[in-house]
Amino acid sequence: MALPATRLTSPPLGTSPGVFPLTRFMGSKRKLLDFILEVAGAVQYETVLDAFSGSGCVSYAFKSNGKRVTANDFLAYSYHISNAAVANSETVLTEHDVDLLLWTNPESDDFIQRTFNGLYFTPEDNAFLDGVSANLPLLDDNYKRSLAIAALCRAAMKKQPRGVFTVVGSRYDDGRRDLRLSMRSQFLEAVAEFNGAVFGNGRCNAALNEDVFSVDAAGHDLVYLDPPYYSVFSDNDYIRRYHFLEGLATYWRGVTIREDSKTKRIEKRDTPFSSKKRIYGAFDELFGRFRDSALLVSYSSNCLPRRDEMVTLLKKYKQRVEVVECEHRYSFGNQNHTIDSKNNTVREYLFLGY
Repeated sequence: MALPATRLTSPPLGTSPGVFPLTRFMGSKRKLLDFILEVAGAVQYETVLDAFSGSGCVSYAFKSNGKRVTANDFLAYSYHISNAAVANSETVLTEHDVDLLLWTNPESDDFIQRTFNGLYFTPEDNAFLDGVSANLPLLDDNYKRSLAIAALCRAAMKKQPRGVFTVVGSRYDDGRRDLRLSMRSQFLEAVAEFNGAVFGNGRCNAALNEDVFSVDAAGHDLVYLDPPYYSVFSDNDYIRRYHFLEGLATYWRGVTIREDSKTKRIEKRDTPFSSKKRIYGAFDELFGRFRDSALLVSYSSNCLPRRDEMVTLLKKYKQRVEVVECEHRYSFGNQNHTIDSKNNTVREYLFLGY
């Protein structure tokens, strides 16, 4: 098959950290990375499990700090980010790889074009997403596929106003560059960004796509826990906000679309961290599961469990529990928890149990 030539502008590989592709992912700790690493430094550790890796920025920071990192998240979208930038130490997408992905495949499905027509993107952008998704199997390497999926999802997120898929249409289209660029251009920029983030730290790092209660508890000096925060101010439903990205990461295999929903979201996954009745038991089970590791827990002052309750839960399994806090303003607001609301300025806690 004849392929067009593609030119990428990625920096050369090395053993030093690159620039991690940052997004407005709900709950991202990108502004708190120095705070997290400083508190973690109070204990001796070489291996770390980031059990709810989310945007991947904390896992990447631990990797950049020379640690052996295992990044886990139950979202396929988050897994591919960590597999591309944390577990991966040397593989990048070459120009030939990108040419394969951009190839006009006559066997391409039109699922996105049919299912999401008129909701988020133009017909041309939807066709592009279908086309690249069809060509993913042409890549012969797991890391390359994760790089491509991570870049594809980043392109879709940047093309969507506010980066979430809870609204349809052009209501929040303010004409910014990200919204004017084609999906193809966004994808090529995202490929270059993820390629630039690839580096080796001399450790064997890993990425998992598991429920946290299924992750092997052995072998982690430190376990960093940043679960969905339960708050009365807003829900913590990542699927509702990022359903399109989660579907895109798997091409909607193994998920059920809510046909009665305006946004065509996928079915929500059950998690005890979204239930006031179950969240205390979830933390107790979590701390018990990882009792042989030092525990570092991120949480917020406007959420349940409260500070003293979290300390009590940790003390069931740890002799010493320290609490460090800093003021933090969320840049992501929704429903009653709006960006300008005073509820967005909170005390961010780090609980260290050892």
